Amino acid sequence: MDQFNDEEFVDETIAERLWGLTEMFPECVRNASSSTVGFTKWASYSLYKFSRSALWVGTSSFMILAIPVVFEQERFNLQQQQEQHQRQLLLGPTAAAVAGSS
Repeated sequence: MDQFNDEEFVDETIAERLWGLTEMFPECVRNASSSTVGFTKWASYSLYKFSRSALWVGTSSFMILAIPVVFEQERFNLQQQQEQHQRQLLLGPTAAAVAGSS
């Protein structure tokens, strides 16, 4: 059996091995893959920035425009309940139901 010498194998990282493999492809293929990777990185970063900005604008707009309407609606409903309760105390349960339906 042949014994392998550790000196025959050169320690190299995976990145060095992959970089060495690029030499087997023509330069046009290397340039195209480099351009594709560069474009993918740029598109991902741009999409990330846009989605971050859109989320900020959407959240801020909702807080400024919609939340006051919700609070006002809740205040109106509470006021209606208080008036109905007051009618019920003053006029009885049947009068409150009739006044609430009209």
